[in-house]
Amino acid sequence: MARHNIVFGRDQAVQQGGNAYSGPRFGQAAQSGPTQTTQWSSGFDQQGGDQLEAMYARPSATGHDTGRMTMRDALNAITATLGVIIVVGFAVAMTPLALGLVAGEAGTQAGLALAGVATLVGVIGGLVASLVNIFKKQPSAIAVLVYAVFEGLFLGGISGTMEYIYPGIALQAVIGTLAVAGTVLVLFRLGILRTSPALTKIFMVAMVAYLLFGIVNIGYLLISGQSLRDGVIGLIIGGLAVVMASYSLVMDFEDVQRSAEAGMPRKYAWRLGFGIAVTMVWLYVEVLRILMILRGSD
Repeated sequence: MARHNIVFGRDQAVQQGGNAYSGPRFGQAAQSGPTQTTQWSSGFDQQGGDQLEAMYARPSATGHDTGRMTMRDALNAITATLGVIIVVGFAVAMTPLALGLVAGEAGTQAGLALAGVATLVGVIGGLVASLVNIFKKQPSAIAVLVYAVFEGLFLGGISGTMEYIYPGIALQAVIGTLAVAGTVLVLFRLGILRTSPALTKIFMVAMVAYLLFGIVNIGYLLISGQSLRDGVIGLIIGGLAVVMASYSLVMDFEDVQRSAEAGMPRKYAWRLGFGIAVTMVWLYVEVLRILMILRGSD
């Protein structure tokens, strides 16, 4: 239950102290005499002692009381964001299988069509929602959860499609993503993985190169119908992308730790959840892409 600051007059000790005061009020003459003085002094000491005792007996204010973010707030926001992505993604990915069980091959094809639509909607909606969250001055839980829904559509759509082509690949991608993220988290908690200014500069340069290569690859794909991210080159670039995503996770974990220790406003927990969700989506896509190359070369 939230407690109120005594400055606002909502504290029981202050209310009782104000009502119990029996000294001379403004506009009234003070009564003199040893008896009155002794009674007033005794009453003040008793009430003052009770007030101090009540104040010191109250538990210290927590992050919930002060509106400051705690580690629990950050974990709740991260869990909710990733949870929405997982639930929506799982539902979309299972659509071809579910419709196939009901209507046979026709149902499977209908499910694949729905998965394709979900992928397209997720890509466009996720891009717009991510830009809104990036440039929004104040974090918003609704905006972050909307982004999570779109990312769930995107991941579920491509997972369902790839699962139809390469059975079992979606589960392999999930396990691979969790393995990488879990390893990074354990090493971070042990103090082995940390960021540094030099590594961050290298990371930023690599990110720019990665994005430029992605743009060139899209243009080449539209012109020739082939991708530059196939074969050995695709595996090398995918491996480097997983390393970059892992370093991005370390940066995200440091942001969570630093923000919780600094006592940022509680709403900023959703910005942390958004950041980790972006990194996890990127990591999953890269792991899935590596598995597609490996399965396609069999």
